[in-house]
Amino acid sequence: MKATAILILGILLSIDPNKVSKINSLKAEAKKAYLAGDFKTAIEKYRYLKDSLGVTEEELAMNLANSYFQKNDTANAFNTYQPLTASSNRKIKSWSNQQLGVMANRQGKFEEALNHFKEAIKAEPENEQAKFNYEMVKKKLDEQKKQQNKDQNKDNKDKKDDKNRDQKNNKDQQNKDQQNKDQKDNQDQKDQQKKEQEKKDQKDQQSKDQKDKEQKEKEKEQQQKEQEKKDQQNKDEKNKPDPSLSEKLKDMKISEQKAKMILEAMKNQEVQYLQQNRRKATKPKDKGKPDW
Repeated sequence: MKATAILILGILLSIDPNKVSKINSLKAEAKKAYLAGDFKTAIEKYRYLKDSLGVTEEELAMNLANSYFQKNDTANAFNTYQPLTASSNRKIKSWSNQQLGVMANRQGKFEEALNHFKEAIKAEPENEQAKFNYEMVKKKLDEQKKQQNKDQNKDNKDKKDDKNRDQKNNKDQQNKDQQNKDQKDNQDQKDQQKKEQEKKDQKDQQSKDQKDKEQKEKEKEQQQKEQEKKDQQNKDEKNKPDPSLSEKLKDMKISEQKAKMILEAMKNQEVQYLQQNRRKATKPKDKGKPDW
C-alpha cells in the first residue's frame, strides 16, 4: 500500500504542469471547433495532440476520425476508425464499426458494410442507427442478389436463346447446304445422263449409219447380181437358137452343127473379102485415069 502511494506520487511529480495545461487547452479548442463544425481546425488540433503531445485517448481519436469522415477524407477516417473497433468501450467500438459500415456502403461494398453494422449492434444493442443501417443494407443486398439472379437468369436465357438460335441457324445452313448439294447432285446426274444419252444416240446413229451402209451395199450387190443374172439371161437368150431357124434347118436336112460351120465359113470369107478391099484401097491412084 505504501509502495503504491509512493509510485503514484512519483508519477504525479513527473508530469509537467505546463504540458498538462497545454493539452487541456488544446482539447477544449479542438472540441469547440469539432462541435462548431469546423472540422479542418479540429483535425489540426487533434492531430497535434495525438502526434506531437502523445495523447492516446480513444474519445480524442474518435473525434479525429469523425472529423476526417465529415471532410470526406475516407482513407484517414478508415485508418483512424479501424483501431477503435477493438476498444473495450462498447459505445466507441459500436460507433467505429457503424462508421466503417457507412463508408463501405457508400463504396458499394454491401457485404462488408453489413458485417460492420452487425458488429456495431453486437457491441451496443441499443444502437438504433446501426440497426436501421443494417436493415437498409440487408434489403439492398437482397435486392442486389435478386437482381443478380434475375440478370443471371436473363443471361442464361439469352445464352440459351443464342444457343438455340445458333443451332437453328446451323441447322438451316446445313439444310441449305444439303439442298444445294442435292441440287448439284441432281444436276450432275442429269448432265451425266444427258452425256450418256448423247453418247448412246451417237452410237445408235453410228450403228444406224453402218446398217444403212451395209444395207445399201447389200442392195447394190443384190442389184448387181440381178443385173448380171439379167445380162446372162439376155446373153443366153441371144445365143439360144431360133426355133423357126431350127425348123428350117430341119426341113433342109442340115444339122445345127453343120449350119454353124457354114455360118462360120461365111464369116471368114466375108473377113477375107473386106481385107482384100482394104489392100486395094491403099494402092496409089493413076493420075491419068479417072476415079471411076
